[in-house]
Amino acid sequence: MAQIYARITGTGSALPERVVTNADLEKIVDTSDEWIRTRTGIQQRHIAADGETTGDLATLAAQRALEAAGVKASELDLIVLGTTTPDIIFPSTACLVQHRLGANGCAAFDVNAACSGFVYALGVADKFIRSGQSKKVLVIGAETLTRMVDWNERETCVLFGDGAGAVVLEASEEPGIFATCLHADGGFKHLLYNPVGVSAGFKDEPNHGVRINMSGREVFKVAVKTLDSLVDETLQAAGMEASQIDWLIPHQANLRIIEATAKRLNMPMEQVIVTVDKHANTSSGSVPLALDFAVRSGKVKRGQNLLLEAFGGGFTWASALLRY
Repeated sequence: MAQIYARITGTGSALPERVVTNADLEKIVDTSDEWIRTRTGIQQRHIAADGETTGDLATLAAQRALEAAGVKASELDLIVLGTTTPDIIFPSTACLVQHRLGANGCAAFDVNAACSGFVYALGVADKFIRSGQSKKVLVIGAETLTRMVDWNERETCVLFGDGAGAVVLEASEEPGIFATCLHADGGFKHLLYNPVGVSAGFKDEPNHGVRINMSGREVFKVAVKTLDSLVDETLQAAGMEASQIDWLIPHQANLRIIEATAKRLNMPMEQVIVTVDKHANTSSGSVPLALDFAVRSGKVKRGQNLLLEAFGGGFTWASALLRY
């Protein structure tokens, strides 16, 4: 019996219309374009409009991915959506998107793994297809992180943006996803977290105390070290050499972390997809946004090997090595 692979047959993405540049931020917080660019590589970010939700962006990205794949929403067996900023607590944003797409009846659920959310969701979807339970799966990463940004805190407010990306996976005998590696360590929670929630309670502060708490330097150190070992693990799991990778498509959080991972692979930056300058850190949305940009710009071509990787709050870290 032939091996079943999960293969990407379509990609899509969506960004809010409103663009906020570093120069715009200089007017509201004590920072500078040079400070932001030299430390992060970010030049601008997209901000969701009032009333524009994670589900709105996810739905648009999903529609574009389905169109690219030539798949009808009614054909889907499963929808997995990575997000830390759901529209409402329940139903899941995946369920809300499912109904808007007209895919009613298939399984649908959210995955919360912070910035690793999309790659986690991809790993879950891959297993559903490999097991034979699903043949067509929609995987989405979508966020409206700016809803929890404290615009007075210059260390964090410059880092984040809103956006969504999606892929359609289909069962195939042709190679698709070779390996996915998913990890977490809750012992690092104190370095990157949001302190409030339904069970822990909200605070009597502006925006109910919903804000991102981050120790930037410590997060950077752990991220670089962890992604370093993740690269080796992923190559080993896929039975491949670093030289066989055509493109690195990393989580778009910080250009310096991206450069460190590329150096570990001995890959020139010309083989790395970088979009952090255009939309900042969109958490679960960043890897699929970068992938869709790479596909639609003509950089990534059919038959090429791609390494996707991400690192986020939890800490969580995840990778996928696949043939597009």
